[in-house]
Amino acid sequence: MKISFDLDDTIISNNRFPLEKETFWAKIIGCERIRSGTVALFKALRNRKHTIYIYTTSFRSTLKIKLMFLSYSIPVDFIINQQLHDRKVKKKGKNVSKFPPEFDIDIHIDDSAGVEMEGKKFGFKTIIISPDETDWTSIILKKIDEFRMGYE
Repeated sequence: MKISFDLDDTIISNNRFPLEKETFWAKIIGCERIRSGTVALFKALRNRKHTIYIYTTSFRSTLKIKLMFLSYSIPVDFIINQQLHDRKVKKKGKNVSKFPPEFDIDIHIDDSAGVEMEGKKFGFKTIIISPDETDWTSIILKKIDEFRMGYE
């Protein structure tokens, strides 16, 4: 399955949750630190043969995002930033903050209840994770397994 992750307050935070230990490459590049558990989660998803996308409404460059994850040795398969979202989704007249079906994404993981409401309205699957959730990786893996059971 293709699984996408939001960045702000889901993977990247301003002191809202514990962070992964900064790697040598992350220090050299000067990239943002990621949420504690992200490395193990992405590796577990890879082991289960899932494809990992980043879907953010930020204007960060795709190169900057790609390097951030590579600095933690967890490459991502595809990045959707605000510019790409606008080109593909807004161009078609859809007024929605995120629209995973446009990119063939099966599940989108976010912190926003608004994105969850859009998912219900427009028919896409979401997993909403609070920045305060300490067991966030287990919740995601469990819900992905539940979704996958529905596909088989």
